Amino acid sequence: MTDAAGMNPRLEFFRTQIGNDMSTSISPLGRWLNGTLREVSFGAMVVDFTIREDMTNPMGVLHGGAASAIMDEVVGAMVFALGREFGYTSVNLNCDFLNPARRGEEITARARVVRAGRNIIHCECEISSAEGRIIAKCATNLVQTGVRLEN
Repeated sequence: MTDAAGMNPRLEFFRTQIGNDMSTSISPLGRWLNGTLREVSFGAMVVDFTIREDMTNPMGVLHGGAASAIMDEVVGAMVFALGREFGYTSVNLNCDFLNPARRGEEITARARVVRAGRNIIHCECEISSAEGRIIAKCATNLVQTGVRLEN
């Protein structure tokens, strides 16, 4: 939601957080993932993550569940930053896991809104390696809830 001057307080807040880790996120899962916000604009967000041991499977690569959580978290934060009056929640998250990423590697999640309807917002997110190799990608739909949000 924008104020009378056309400002979006949530988006403006995220802009002040560029370069910071997300250890103080309002999302407990976001705090655990602890990415670093790199870019944010209306309908787009970029967050870097370092793959920790507790994010890997027994083979030492990024666990599919952790990759899914990263994408869902970045999309959720991006949709929150749209400034809408009500909260949104995921109704699906269709993921493809294309390449491994190992413990200690830096990865980047890039989310974008594809279509923002009144009740449904369709988004995509892609995780890539520092070399640009696609690790995972998703398409997701979020639906408006009855939870009214404050700015």
